[in-house]
Amino acid sequence: MDLHALLAFTLVAAIAIASPGPATLMAINNSLAYGPRYAVWSSLGNACGLFCLSAAAMLGLGALLASSEWLFNAVKILGAGYLFYLGAKQLLKKSPMLTSEVEAGQQQVKPSRWKLFKSAFLTAATNPKATMFFTALFPQFIDQGAALLPQFLILTAIFMGLSLTSLSLYAALASRAKGVLTRPEFSKWVSRVVGSTFIFFGAAILSMRRQGV
Repeated sequence: MDLHALLAFTLVAAIAIASPGPATLMAINNSLAYGPRYAVWSSLGNACGLFCLSAAAMLGLGALLASSEWLFNAVKILGAGYLFYLGAKQLLKKSPMLTSEVEAGQQQVKPSRWKLFKSAFLTAATNPKATMFFTALFPQFIDQGAALLPQFLILTAIFMGLSLTSLSLYAALASRAKGVLTRPEFSKWVSRVVGSTFIFFGAAILSMRRQGV
């Protein structure tokens, strides 16, 4: 694998990662609700989920998803169902997502780091679109005449690094805007938008069609 292939892969991956998706929405949501430091844990969970998908693609799961309609639909329904759950959780929330300590009267109870990590990991790991993306992308940049494991580790590390950077930037920007978003009515509106967007992403996954490779 030469430098030109690495640069090309980095460019393609950066464009794909910069496009907002469930992981981006989760990072923004956690940053607004609990602070940017808590968003780091969901970003790490997403990166680990991406690593698992990358490994699965290298082991041939992506090709299997493309050839097996039953398996593809099972993974698709699982991923969409989890996003629907996250969306409904936001929409049915009784208290605003964002409240100042003065309005709340006490410090907001924050979830554990493990809970944030696990939620983001499941969101990434149950996304069949990402698996298909890795399956289509990796063969274009891997030198079949060289050892596969080092190339897999390099490409995956680049993708995970770009993902962490992108999500951290989104979380930091959201945190800077938090002062504007602490008004109760606006906060409720944000919660509705976040919940509806999660449901939209779930519906988008359900609408996916299997394509042969």
